[in-house]
Amino acid sequence: MKKLTPFFISALLLFGAAACQNPAKTSADAPNDTNKPVSQTEAPSAQATEAAKEDAQSQTRRNQLNADIQAREQRNNATGGDSKRAVGDLKSEVRSKLEANTPGSNLAVEATKDGIVTVTGTVTNEAQLAKIEPLSKEIKGVKQVVNKATVVKK
Repeated sequence: MKKLTPFFISALLLFGAAACQNPAKTSADAPNDTNKPVSQTEAPSAQATEAAKEDAQSQTRRNQLNADIQAREQRNNATGGDSKRAVGDLKSEVRSKLEANTPGSNLAVEATKDGIVTVTGTVTNEAQLAKIEPLSKEIKGVKQVVNKATVVKK
């Protein structure tokens, strides 16, 4: 048994070293070499960019974002943390809510510990602009919304 233990440990280390040679990739067409400068990597094609945009604005994506928001709210309620929310949580949840419900918009969200959320960027019509404040206030912990977004026709 004493002779087998070092063998198993060395085999495990060798396997681990070999497995670390391939970088983790977020997609099949991501670069294989993490040391290659960004200027040498291939830009995605126009078709791939358009497909990614359509996916991001699809009903399925909106449903996923809304489900994520609901799960966070339930987690917050279960832990009793609905009165004091982390700034990062407010910011992330409001951004997700707006992304899910204002397709084609380009919005950025900032939040303070006092529950004040500032939204900047562009939306495609007046109806989306009007939805920013009520959608943001649906997130627990948001007390005030400063809407600095503007309408840009595409």
